[in-house]
Amino acid sequence: MAASAVSLASLATPTYTISALAKEFDLTTRAIRFYEDCGLLSPERSGPSGRNRIYTSRDRTRLKLTLRGKRLGLSLAEIKELVDMYESPRDTVPQLKKFLVVLAAHREQLEQQLADLQITLEEVRTHEREARRLLGESEKKKKA
Repeated sequence: MAASAVSLASLATPTYTISALAKEFDLTTRAIRFYEDCGLLSPERSGPSGRNRIYTSRDRTRLKLTLRGKRLGLSLAEIKELVDMYESPRDTVPQLKKFLVVLAAHREQLEQQLADLQITLEEVRTHEREARRLLGESEKKKKA
């Protein structure tokens, strides 16, 4: 009876094809294979020579976390380290501390980029004002 319960449980576990994940997350299959090459996903293989990839809920979750990390500006190495940490049965305190360190570094980088952009925008505004002033003077001289 226990053997049939195990097989029923494995049948109930959702699986996904590479095409289904690509469609769901609006990615190319090439991008998903790249994440595999980086060690972020590890689908099972089936079919002749293992050509068919079978993704589990775990792979789907890892892909979702990978894309979330990318939106936050994390590198794939940082994403892999964080996702791998969350899969371990260890205490979550070190994982959360590491995540906070990574987020703080990226926040600082983004804040610096924002400050640089604000400086650049002010320079553009200054040049626009100067160009308008010079244009106005030139037009006044033509009228005179």
